[in-house]
Amino acid sequence: MASQAMGYKHIIFMHGILAGPSEFDYYNQLVQQYHPGTPSTQVNLYNYKDSIVDMWTQVVKIADTVRPILLNTSSEGTILVCFSQGGLICRALLATINHNVQTFISLSAPLAGQYGDSEYLKYFFPNLLKENAYKLFYTPMGQDVSIGSYWNDPRQQKMFKEFSNFLAVLNNQSTVVNPKSQEFRSNFLRLKNLVLVGGPDDGVITPWESSQFGMYNATDAVLPMEEQEWYQNDAFGLKTMNTQGRILKFVFKGIQHRHWHSELQVFEKCIKPWL
Repeated sequence: MASQAMGYKHIIFMHGILAGPSEFDYYNQLVQQYHPGTPSTQVNLYNYKDSIVDMWTQVVKIADTVRPILLNTSSEGTILVCFSQGGLICRALLATINHNVQTFISLSAPLAGQYGDSEYLKYFFPNLLKENAYKLFYTPMGQDVSIGSYWNDPRQQKMFKEFSNFLAVLNNQSTVVNPKSQEFRSNFLRLKNLVLVGGPDDGVITPWESSQFGMYNATDAVLPMEEQEWYQNDAFGLKTMNTQGRILKFVFKGIQHRHWHSELQVFEKCIKPWL
């Protein structure tokens, strides 16, 4: 961790599934190049195959590590740069901690869930088709797998709301009442800026628009975030943030999923301006 430089925000990098802290070495080097002395943390928890455990387990342990940074009232605040599954972990941190985060930069994260036969799904479940995955994921055992925690089958929304103990809870959609739903919403709204980064050539996040809170409906049409029920009823504060001009969307063509954290153009446009 670098020493604090006057006026510089602490930047936290959260890696994606089946990866580790080194995933963000390049971007951290660029941060230090442009802003020498910027304090930074590359989260070194739930690396590689450990990243498949259920999402709340990961969130709680990671929160224990980063909470002192996110509660530091004497600092200039924090920037979160989070990739893929790490974006959902950061979204949960924002909901569960009374934080000081100024800007959350989400790089191709399944923020509205995942519904697709991605290479990661095939890695763990080679014979599982997306149409039948709910039979596994929407069970207590299926929720013990990180992918199951944010699997969002547009044709099985009743089961999603009943069994999803992570994404449905964050969306305030769960049929199980969350006594902390208002606290989650208030904490999320402490965020000053939300930067949503994704693109049509990602190849893993499905639909890719999930990186900007879009998701399929029951006929496989992708509805943008503004047409989602939880947006329209402002269930967790996203509509409020958007109407206040606090959400920015960036779409890049030609970038595959594994390359988001190694693209200079993404850093220049989506990270550097917030340092």
